[in-house]
Amino acid sequence: MDGNPEHPADFPVWALHNFTVAATLTERQLSPLRAFGYTAPMRGKQFWIRLSAICGMALALQAILAEAQVIKAGPASCPAVALTYDLCPVRTAFGFDRELIDFLIEHKVPATFFMSGRWMAKHDAEVKKLLAVPFFEIGTHGEVHAHLPMHEVEDQQQEIMGPVRLLKTKYGRPATLFRPPYGEYNDQTVDAVKALGLKFILWNIESGDPDPTLAAEAIVARVQKRMKPGSVIVMHANGKGKHTREVTETLAATLLPAKGLTPMTVSDLLRCNQSTVTPAP
Repeated sequence: MDGNPEHPADFPVWALHNFTVAATLTERQLSPLRAFGYTAPMRGKQFWIRLSAICGMALALQAILAEAQVIKAGPASCPAVALTYDLCPVRTAFGFDRELIDFLIEHKVPATFFMSGRWMAKHDAEVKKLLAVPFFEIGTHGEVHAHLPMHEVEDQQQEIMGPVRLLKTKYGRPATLFRPPYGEYNDQTVDAVKALGLKFILWNIESGDPDPTLAAEAIVARVQKRMKPGSVIVMHANGKGKHTREVTETLAATLLPAKGLTPMTVSDLLRCNQSTVTPAP
């Protein structure tokens, strides 16, 4: 880059942080540009065009950084996937897929569960059962399964903190992973999760298991088509998925071995590299 770049795109991205307009408007200069040897005055329309362009780039960078904090998959170099199950509150069903959990335990399949506070309040024995399994990981899923972007930041923080607080005070377990209800979030949600020291976990494969119109074969085909190293697959363990156990069994027994992939918890997947992977027992 020469001393007087002709276009805002010539400035390196990291130059956009903490820029200030020079104190005297007669200078018409952006002070951080001096660090790159740019001292020519910018007057009138030229100044505002460049300032607008830089502000736009800064906003775009902010959006990119926020999105980078939302984890949708593990490293593509890792020959593993994360099987994750949401435990959302339910009104009519029992709310716990016992056959699914028994299968995972019997075959020692690592899995991660995201519990809502309202679900936990009604399933004390089931919470203890899941916490007792060493190859299970527990994350949180909001207090009442609210649509977070519809709420102010303070309300979002309370929704997020409910089950985190319950896990710590009642069960003595810290929570490090958070998944937003419905997968919905905005910038305030991302900021709140970061401020609370949690990891923001989404997914890159939506199984569709709660859909009553989907047969097990259709769900398997949907997952198989998208599955690759590092994938995070979302399913449900609250009884809403009529075929969830069957799909999980097919994945663990057939599809994953055929693709040379192994199941892991989310945290293990995020730490994973080729040398750390061992086949699931």
